Amino acid sequence: MSPRNGGRISRVTPEGADHDRNIDDKAISKYIPPWTTPYIIGIAGNSGSGKTSISQQIIHMINQPWTILISFDNFYNPLSPEERVLAFSNNFDFDHPNSLDLDLLVATIDKLKHGGRATIPVYSFNLHNRTSKTNIIYGANVIIIEGLYALYDQRLLDMMDLKIYVDTDLDICLARRLTRDILYRGRDLPGAIKQWEKFVKPNAVKFVNPTMKNADLIIPRGLDNSIAIELMINHIKKQLALKSRNHLLHLKQLGVDMKFEVDKYNIKILADTNQVRGINSILFSENTSRSDFIFYMDRMSVLLIEVAQQFFNEYTDEIIPTGNNMSYNGLRMNQDYIAITVMQSGDTFMKSIKKCFADIKLGKLLIQSDSTTGEPQLHFESLPANINEYESKILLFDSQIISGAGAIMAIQVLLDHKVEEDDIILVCYLATEIGIRRIVNVFPKINIVIGKLSSMEPSNMWYNKEGFLDSHWHFRNRFIDTLYYGSG
Repeated sequence: MSPRNGGRISRVTPEGADHDRNIDDKAISKYIPPWTTPYIIGIAGNSGSGKTSISQQIIHMINQPWTILISFDNFYNPLSPEERVLAFSNNFDFDHPNSLDLDLLVATIDKLKHGGRATIPVYSFNLHNRTSKTNIIYGANVIIIEGLYALYDQRLLDMMDLKIYVDTDLDICLARRLTRDILYRGRDLPGAIKQWEKFVKPNAVKFVNPTMKNADLIIPRGLDNSIAIELMINHIKKQLALKSRNHLLHLKQLGVDMKFEVDKYNIKILADTNQVRGINSILFSENTSRSDFIFYMDRMSVLLIEVAQQFFNEYTDEIIPTGNNMSYNGLRMNQDYIAITVMQSGDTFMKSIKKCFADIKLGKLLIQSDSTTGEPQLHFESLPANINEYESKILLFDSQIISGAGAIMAIQVLLDHKVEEDDIILVCYLATEIGIRRIVNVFPKINIVIGKLSSMEPSNMWYNKEGFLDSHWHFRNRFIDTLYYGSG
């Protein structure tokens, strides 16, 4: 291993990861999701040097959700008919920098770096052209850019946190390339050797090898250099741990010092009627059977959905003809509605959603906390296509709000998909004051429906006459989906 900078791996600290100082107070009212500060790794080296193998090893060893591998192979320029003829006869130079659409690659990485959605083209080496298929990427925590020219373009270098060059002898590269081209890319042996001698080797010497000087870390012999690989992985893990620590610290500081008054925000708390008190009595009781818990949770969900519909505000007066030549002055709703559940806590609302809405578009988000750090992580998102183009209210369901971190991340996902903040209605059964504080601190225009809200400190608020505290068992433990699905 040959690190630059005097024989040491250069210290690459994620933005804001300095844990020796507190986060700037100005940033405490703004949520910064991890995918807007992704850790970006560039891996360069000659064809057949082992770049892809090292990339896969990094993905396997760091074990981070939403680690994205972006290969230069998908960013070749589309070929003209004449160029395709040259390509099929092994006379087109795919190894020159000009064969790549570097502008598109830079724009793609820039979108991902700022938390946006990016479209990745799919290139076919059998057809020597881009296909009609594309891949959509969103929410990357770690981005690995792998290719001959990963360290070639200064625009890419400026966005990278760690730059790696895989230095492998050209004879070994040739042997690996021949195996790959013949077995997986449909080339014949004479054609593959011709391409190596005419294009690959000269471009390696002229363009690829000089990019070694841009690397923070040089790995001789590729994947065979186990010591270098281990040191590199440990370095990456350390940087990701710092990034995670900063994210958690930021989440914990959100809303702690703000003055919280329910009436100042778009918050509706379920009225404490006899029916609601009766249902709460059953749901809170440790003696309730699972079948009764499911039945009454479904009833509670219907009540919460009915309150959520009070935020629907686009209606048109309409005269409805009835029997006996009578008419009724009715209303027609002019808005669509979409239901998004945060798995699996929000899925407890699903049966009631289908009862309340005859036809509704559905989506899901899976946000789970890391078992070691407690950091919330986006594992899966499935939202209706072009969700921002509907004139819709978005109902976001999560049965419990404890720290508020998962809900904040879910709301941020919707905002990243260009949904308006005041079109989102967060529906939950139980919520802590600190969780709601954090949410409205970051998203003051959000609409929220709550079944029961606890308090941070002892108080006698109109919505919490029982004096429930955030620290009480029902509010600090996620139990609703466990009892509902019997997964405990």
